Formats: sequence, structure tokens, C-alpha cells
Amino acid sequence: MLSALVPIFRTPELRRKILIVLGILVLYRFGATLPSPGVNFGTITECVDKATSGDSGQVYSLINMFSGGALLQLSVFAIGIMPYITASIIVQLLMVVIPRFETLRKEGQAGQAKITQYTRYLTVALALLQATAIVAMASRGNLLPDCPGILADNGIFSLSVIVVTMTAGAILVMWFGELITERGIGNGMSLLIFASIASRLPADGQQILQSQGGLTFGLVCFAVLLILVAVVFVEQGQRRIPVQYAKRMVGRKMYGGSSTYLPLKVNTAGVIPVIFASSLLYLPQLVIQLVASGSTAGWVQWIQTNLVNPGSTWHIVLYFALIIFFTYFYVAITFNPEERADEMKKFGGFIPGIRPGKPTADYLNYVLQRITLPGSLYLGIIAILPNLFIELTGSGSTMSNLPFGGTMVLIIVVVALDTTKQIESQLMQRNYEGFLK
Repeated sequence: MLSALVPIFRTPELRRKILIVLGILVLYRFGATLPSPGVNFGTITECVDKATSGDSGQVYSLINMFSGGALLQLSVFAIGIMPYITASIIVQLLMVVIPRFETLRKEGQAGQAKITQYTRYLTVALALLQATAIVAMASRGNLLPDCPGILADNGIFSLSVIVVTMTAGAILVMWFGELITERGIGNGMSLLIFASIASRLPADGQQILQSQGGLTFGLVCFAVLLILVAVVFVEQGQRRIPVQYAKRMVGRKMYGGSSTYLPLKVNTAGVIPVIFASSLLYLPQLVIQLVASGSTAGWVQWIQTNLVNPGSTWHIVLYFALIIFFTYFYVAITFNPEERADEMKKFGGFIPGIRPGKPTADYLNYVLQRITLPGSLYLGIIAILPNLFIELTGSGSTMSNLPFGGTMVLIIVVVALDTTKQIESQLMQRNYEGFLK
């Protein structure tokens, strides 16, 4: 395995890309641990430890998973990547609703640059809104349970400085992600989420080891290994549709006549539906903390019991349904059968037994709908496995720690496979010898 790493660092361009990625990830983790001005770091660290080990610890553990512990500690990168993800969801929804965005998407690189610009503007607005909400909760003592005094000063100027710092941190994180995508290897946003989740693994493993013992820790590691194998198996699964290209004369040369295939992955949507669903399920907890903290109203108690509690039946069913919905939604946005059929027809390609044009688009849509169902069920089952374990063992069990479960393994494996494939393609372009032999 170590010998396979040698060609990476022997290639100057690939070595430079890898070093850029590693450098940005180091800066990202440094900003995630750097406290914002006016925050009592010692006090908030103690409160975070109490919150993640209490009865409501699952919700705070989920928050810590996506932010790498930065959000609850009110660090410079506390907002993290979530405003950009939310902005991307909104812009993709607008592509379906507003014809102007659909037109921009079809304009190629210029239209995509305009869409990216709109996404950035929306990210800044969402980051400012989210930072204001989090600082307001922290100043009123609603961010963490039974934890007053985490801010040194509740004055308007001090709170404004924290809000501006967190908003600037979110913009910097967005730039980090785009810089990795443009000049590094892999998808920048996914790698930042990968770094946040991976940073929580040692603490989660140590917590299980200390509270449950070595035997339980070994069983948890074995279960995670089984999930890992299942995720890799499904992620590599493809439905290969054969495509034949007809021979055609261009000048004096003959082109075409080759046979290839169109690969359709079982999990075409990747890990995006899980991230979308997790973000939406966090909204009820955020609403309660903002408008009804400490309230004993019936609707507040119902939300706390059924939607916020990850071990409840309502939470599990809603989580599973949202993952299936977002899987179909994301696949419908990213894969257009009509465009693929038009491209194949333009270059003289056809599926054996299927006429070019609309019949090809209908066939691709039929196959895509068939393989998206098992892909969405697979994502849902992997994601709710820790929640089912919470319901079986009780919310107070340390083994029901959400980050050390299916969602964590799913995100890490998908991002790692995607990055490895990109490194593989870079090596194949230069040495005709891949990273994995």
C-alpha cells in the first residue's frame, strides 16, 4: 500500500494538488478549534461535554458530527459548510421552478458561473442569518442546556463582532471548498465534511471504550466494519447499458463503429440525500431553541418527543422518508435522460434494440427509476441503523452515539472512494498505472 503512494509524490502536479488539499484541511481544522472573540472557551468546553453525554446528547452529537465540534464551541468556523449546502439546495430547487435558472444551466460554463455567483450571495445571507441566530441563543443561554455565561459580554457591539467573525469564517470555508475543487483533488465541500467527521472519531471511540469496556468497543468496531463492507459493495455497483456507435465518414476518415456502455450507479445521488435530510431534521430543534426554549406547551413537548429525539418512531420514519425523497429529487436534477439521449443521437450512438430519440430517453428513465429505488433504500437503511439501535438500547446508551454509526461511515466511504478514483484517473493519464493495483 505504501509503495502505491510513491507515484503520487513523484508526479509534480499531483503532488502539488495533494499538498494544497492537506494544507487547506489543516487550516480548516485550525479555524474550527479557534474560539471566536468574546467566548469563554473553558466554560463552553465543559458545557459541550455535559450536553453530548446527557439525555439530549444525540442531537448535539449530530451537530458536532457535521461541524467537527466547531458549532457548539462557537469557534471561528462554527457555521462551517452548512450555509453553502443549504444555498445549493435552494438554487437547485429554483432550477426546477424558475425557467431563468434552467436556461442558465443549459448555457454551459458561462451559465454555471452565474449560478455559482448566485449560490455564493445566498450563502453569505444564510451564514449571516445562522450566525445571528446562534449568537442570540448563546446570549440567552439557550444554545446549550444549563450553561449560562458562555459569552464574556452580552453587549450589542460584542455580539456583532462574534456574528461578523462567524459569517466571515463561513465565507472562508466556502472559499476553501471551491479552492480544493479547482486546484486540488476531489470535491472540496465533501472533503471538508469528511475532515469534520473524521476529527470526531477518536473522541467518540474513546468515549465508548471508557464507558462500555473493550468487548463492547470491539463489537461496535466489528459492526462498523460490516457497514463499511456493505457500503463499498453497493457504492461500486453499476448498471451498464450497452451503447453502439454507428460508422460514419468525416472527410476521408471513418469514425465510430465502437461499442461502449453507459454506467448508471446504484447510488447515483451519493451521500447528498443523507446530508439534506439531516439538515432538515435539525430545524425543529433550532425552532424550539429560538422561540420556545423552556416552554411546556403541548406542541413543544410533542416535537421534543417525536421529532427531536432520534430514537423515536416518528423521527426514524421521517428521516427514512426524507432520504428516499431527496434521493429521487437529486437524481432527477443531476441526470437528465432526454439530454443523454440527444447527446447519443448527435454522435451516432444508440442502445441495441432501442430507437434513438424519445424511446432512448424513456428507456434510460425507466432503468434509472428501477435502480434508484434500491439505492434510496440502501441509503435510508444505513442512515437509520444508529437510530434503530437507540430505540432498542435506550437513549442513554453511549453506544447509540450517532457520529460513530452509519451516517459517519457512509460519508467517509463515499468521499474516500470518489477522491481515490480521481487520484487513480490522474495517475492513469501520466503513467498508465493506477493507484490501486
